[in-house]
This record gives sequence, C-alpha cells and structure tokens, in this order.
Amino acid sequence: MSDARTPAQIEADIVRRREQLAETLDEIGVRMHPKTIIGDAKARVASTVDQTAGRAFVAANRVVTDVKNRFVHPDGAPRLERAVPVALAVVGMAGLLVLAVRKRKA
Repeated sequence: MSDARTPAQIEADIVRRREQLAETLDEIGVRMHPKTIIGDAKARVASTVDQTAGRAFVAANRVVTDVKNRFVHPDGAPRLERAVPVALAVVGMAGLLVLAVRKRKA
C-alpha cells in the first residue's frame, strides 16, 4: 500500500505553505522595520533607566533611614547626645565659610 497523495492534496499543501511563508515574511518585515527597532531600543533603555533609578532610590532611602536612626530614638525623640555636636560642627563650618568669603571680598 502506498502513501501517495493526490494532486489536490499536494496543491493544498503548497497553498498552506505559501500562506505560512507570507506570514513569516510579514512578521520579519515588522520586526526589521526601523520604527520597531527604535521602539524596542527605547523600551530597553527605559527599562534599564527604571531599574537604575529604582536601585538608586533604594540606596538613598537606606542611607536616609540609617542617618535618621542615628539621630532619632525609636520612639521619635531626638538623640541630643548625637544631634547637638553635629549641629555645633555644622554651625562652626558655616561660620568659617562666611569668614573666608568676607576675607576674600576685603
């Protein structure tokens, strides 16, 4: 017994394969279109920027939380033993900066 196909079956296979080839070529055309390539590149860049910004936010938030924990008790009261020396140092540095600027102008 032979597995012979009829001419109609062969012709139907040829038509089906042509349609599949046409779909594949259309898909390739869409993928290779400059607007598609640019859109894909923009999406990748935006994703990378979002991830980088997200990591930066998490890192900054961690730093702020660490600093806050050094200067504020868990109950919310300031840790004066730490805050006062830092405040005095900042005021002193600002004063020195003002003096330096005034000396330059004189």
